[in-house]
Amino acid sequence: MSTLALAAHDSATMVRRQLKRLIRYPSMTVQLVITPVIILLLFVYVLGGTLGNGLDTGGGGRGAYVNYIVPGILLITAAMAATGTAVMVATDMTEGIVARFRTMRISRASVLTGHVVGSVIQQLLSMAALLGIALAIGFRPNASAVEWLAALGLLTLFAVAITWLSVALGLNASTPEAAGNAPMPLILLPFLGSGFVPTDSMPTVLRWFAEYQPFTPIMETVRGLLLGTPIGNSGAIAVAWCVGLAAVGYLWAKKTFNKA
Repeated sequence: MSTLALAAHDSATMVRRQLKRLIRYPSMTVQLVITPVIILLLFVYVLGGTLGNGLDTGGGGRGAYVNYIVPGILLITAAMAATGTAVMVATDMTEGIVARFRTMRISRASVLTGHVVGSVIQQLLSMAALLGIALAIGFRPNASAVEWLAALGLLTLFAVAITWLSVALGLNASTPEAAGNAPMPLILLPFLGSGFVPTDSMPTVLRWFAEYQPFTPIMETVRGLLLGTPIGNSGAIAVAWCVGLAAVGYLWAKKTFNKA
């Protein structure tokens, strides 16, 4: 078997290991799905009537607001699942299973690849569940099939990027508990961007941060693809941010894993 084929086989084995772990311990998966749904319901039914009336498009009210906030909560959903990945990576490192893997004839890259692919699958399934709830309470996208595919592609690229970043954070954490806290900024960034209100409603300093942080162009692009609002150059900036974050996370994780 060639080196590439061996790495692919070992990576597939590690992905199955991660998926079986998710099935064996469903409480974390359920929590990662339910929390974004609760955020969605709270914002739509508690604040949506007022905040929706402040939007320039969509006719106002809860219907306009649920359309507006779904892209931001999709990113929160992915970020929460990536937080679970950081915890699992830190657990593997502290419990000695990685040291055991290193004594076996398996591809070193497959250990991290298994975490990344397994997490991306979990994130996409969680986002699909959130979309189902959103559609049930009034989310009404008007995207074509091509626009849906483009939005899915961007969300997948985003999931890969934050997963590699979370893997790196998990590898550098001293304990699983510390790993669970490290990715918290990833969950907060949609709140500090255009995820819940337009950036032009914010104070100057916060508006500047919101417009130039990485999550805002991603949310604007997903929103534009699904709802037909203008995207401008947000698409190119979103892809650039995702590729950059993925590269930083991958190189950081690789360096830390090789040194451990």
